[in-house]
Amino acid sequence: MILSDVLSNPNIQYLTVFILSAFVGIEVISKVPSILHTPLMSGSNAIHGVIIVGSMLVLGNATTNVEVVLGTIAVFLATLNVVGGFVVTDRMLEMFKTKPEDKRPADKDPA
Repeated sequence: MILSDVLSNPNIQYLTVFILSAFVGIEVISKVPSILHTPLMSGSNAIHGVIIVGSMLVLGNATTNVEVVLGTIAVFLATLNVVGGFVVTDRMLEMFKTKPEDKRPADKDPA
């Protein structure tokens, strides 16, 4: 088999793009400081919403059992990611709320 035949195979091209995007994703995420992780995660909920819509469109056009299973897994994982992002955002916003003061009676001086 000639190298050009291997490189023109769409499956090899898809695999190459997947591997390169995984390396880029790991490199980008590892450079984010932990203090910025939560705000970036809450901001990425919109992107994950688009991923849910895309995975539902792919699932709607599925014809084989493998496509249906992979599409269902994609919808489930994208939904899990969106819900998790909203939970983390809610926790982050709870940190900024003022806490009610204690209703204890003030200590009185015996003098």
